[in-house]
Amino acid sequence: MQHKAILFLFLFFAFKTTLTAQPDRWQQRVEYRMDIDMDVSKHQFKGKQQLKYTNNSPDELDRVFFHLYFNAFQPGSNMDVRSLNLPDPDPRVKDRISKLKPDEYGWHKISSLKMDGKPCKFEVNETILEVELPKGIQPNSSVEFEMEFTSQVPVQIRRSGRNSKDGIDYSMAQWYPKICEYDYQGWHANPYVAREFYGVWGDFDVKITIDRKYILGASGILQNGGNIGYGYEPEGTAVRPEKGDKFTWHWRAENVHDFAWTADPDYKHVVLRRKDGLVFHFLYQDKVETRKTWEAAPAQMDKAFDFINKNFGQYPYKSYAFLEGGDGGMEYPMATLLAGKAGIGTFIHEAIHAWYYGLLGSNESLYGWMDEGFTEYATAEVENYLKKERLLGGEPESNSHLEANETMIRFNKSGREEALSIHADHFTNNSAYSVGAYVKGHVLLHQLQYIMGKPVFDKAMLTYFDTWKFKHPNPNDFIRVMEKESGLELDWFKEYFVYTTRTIDYGIKTVEKANRKETRVVLERKGLMPMPLDITVTYKDGKKQVFNLPLDIMRGAKKGTEFTGDKYTVLPDWRWTHPTYEFTLDEKYRNISRVEIDASQRLLDTDRANNAWGKKLDEKEDEED
Repeated sequence: MQHKAILFLFLFFAFKTTLTAQPDRWQQRVEYRMDIDMDVSKHQFKGKQQLKYTNNSPDELDRVFFHLYFNAFQPGSNMDVRSLNLPDPDPRVKDRISKLKPDEYGWHKISSLKMDGKPCKFEVNETILEVELPKGIQPNSSVEFEMEFTSQVPVQIRRSGRNSKDGIDYSMAQWYPKICEYDYQGWHANPYVAREFYGVWGDFDVKITIDRKYILGASGILQNGGNIGYGYEPEGTAVRPEKGDKFTWHWRAENVHDFAWTADPDYKHVVLRRKDGLVFHFLYQDKVETRKTWEAAPAQMDKAFDFINKNFGQYPYKSYAFLEGGDGGMEYPMATLLAGKAGIGTFIHEAIHAWYYGLLGSNESLYGWMDEGFTEYATAEVENYLKKERLLGGEPESNSHLEANETMIRFNKSGREEALSIHADHFTNNSAYSVGAYVKGHVLLHQLQYIMGKPVFDKAMLTYFDTWKFKHPNPNDFIRVMEKESGLELDWFKEYFVYTTRTIDYGIKTVEKANRKETRVVLERKGLMPMPLDITVTYKDGKKQVFNLPLDIMRGAKKGTEFTGDKYTVLPDWRWTHPTYEFTLDEKYRNISRVEIDASQRLLDTDRANNAWGKKLDEKEDEED
């Protein structure tokens, strides 16, 4: 019996340890070495790629997958057919892929692939290369892949390609065979349908040989910049090499999950070296219609990075490039592609992606809102700051997120909203994805700011960055940081806001005399999503009192003060199952002038018409008072 008891206790504690242990969030690792030889007369290039792949997972891998993004730009591709059948296709795509001619296609052709010197069997399934390995990759081991390939650059349609609408010759994004991510959820070999991206962190050593007339910008740091005048000169056009038909540009980018570059013979190259040592590169065509924006951008982005570093986390790299190219604005590690006519808001948005896309690197296909939405929230904060600094036109706003709230409410009422939990490629329409990822993701942070209080929320955003940079956080990882910093339970918020489309609507039902010395306030929840409330009571003498009404499922209330500086009186919890809530003011009814839910207008309340109660001018007071 004693032996069995000991065995039982051992198994019990072993099982308990399995349930409660927090495993390290391991990351796979890559080291790319690429030699690219461009034939600009054909818009094709030959590539040799050596890839050291380190399997840090606990699993043996018997196969791997590579993305072949250029293959999407052929008639009949997934991207083409998806665009043709959406009710609201991306206007940059529409039916353009279906009309491409063979010399305008994009494609990758793999001529050989070896692992540790042994040939691999592989099959091209449109934008995914499926590779059967000659032997399994063991946990905590590395292998070397050698690949030779030829690619054709498509006519610029979406993000990457040649001859953009602005006249940029090459926008080289999603341009090389890129190994897919394998993480705690398994392989992420999503076909390229429209969006989004997810990659393995590592180092890139890329040599690009191209006609000497071209000037290049890229992720990373140029290793032979002294040969071509691409150093730290204050400004001016980079000096082109004088000898030979071609020149090899050598770039290195360390601890990033992608590499992009652009090339054009007419680039102007402006350099700004910040006080912290970070070097900005601006490469653009100097045109009358776009010159003002691009000339103002260095000073604006210098100030913007100061604000972002302080409020959202420190940028760790030594270079960042703003490259004219692509079809609007698109982020890449250490660089962004921008249309020539992009406004400063786009510059800011794409730069902030360096934090949420580049450094935190959440799986955008599954959690696009953790990148786009968080970036939009930070963009609103930065733009408001630049307005205060008089580096951006317009007056600063007391609530720079109000427009996002209003947009979200309007879209929900349209009936087209879909849950944020849907995979990015599987929304039934583009607007549902766009509003969800960009706007609702933005509003999600704004609602957390309302729940937690701005000082605590701001600190939590810095903690989130410092805790999860380079680790691919998921929604649970994010919400746990918010919980730890605030001391509140917030899983209910995530479940409602991410996995449903339920809305928030609160109202003041009645304000009435309770007795000769007190006033009774009755609130009602009309929407299906519960939220804590801030309630402002204004008295006849002009004084105000702010109440915070937490939910029972929060297991606490926000700390500190309202971001306006008003102190809170915390009311007893509102049980989320109860449709109404009643509390009493220690003040005569005759002295109450106004009662308002969410005077700061941060709450995503779908009907604000019932949020305030106030006395009419001709209302008579009870003589007994």
